Amino acid sequence: MLYALLLSTAVIFVAELGDKSQLMAMTFATRYRPRDVLIGITVATAVVHLASVGIGFWIGEAFADAQHWITLGAGVAFLVFAAWTLRGDELSLQERQKAQRSSGAAVWAVGGAFFLAELGDKTMLATITLATQENWLGTWIGSTIGMVLADALAIALGAWLGKKLPEKAIKYGASALFAVFGLWLLVEGLVAL
Repeated sequence: MLYALLLSTAVIFVAELGDKSQLMAMTFATRYRPRDVLIGITVATAVVHLASVGIGFWIGEAFADAQHWITLGAGVAFLVFAAWTLRGDELSLQERQKAQRSSGAAVWAVGGAFFLAELGDKTMLATITLATQENWLGTWIGSTIGMVLADALAIALGAWLGKKLPEKAIKYGASALFAVFGLWLLVEGLVAL
């Protein structure tokens, strides 16, 4: 479980770098207290990633006899995540305006927006992929921690990082880490054949 927790924390933290969720976190933080934004993010992430690990666990169990194929599929998925990260992710004008216009309780506004934004996002897909092979509880907790840490970083340091650290460095670094994980899984799957 500890390995799954640490691995998923690292993978999801990297996946979240430069993601639209970080941009949403920065936008919400200009309107609401950072504490309320983090609570909303945490609740939404915990719910989405619980569903993700459920899906991943089911896939892992249903195809347990073909684990090497799941490993190969996970390797390909991580290479796709590397390319997705290189492509980049931006907050659309509509999403930015929605975040700025949100009314009602901050936690509900942030949580609802994050829940919808994370459905089908690369962090959800990465969590599913991890849960096919790793402990579901560790993956769930770790993926939630990784997401919240990355978004907390966006809230606390977003403006400074935007001025000091080139966006390309973040994008290429995150993409390279996904590629390393992908290649590692591909080799592991091929060896198991």
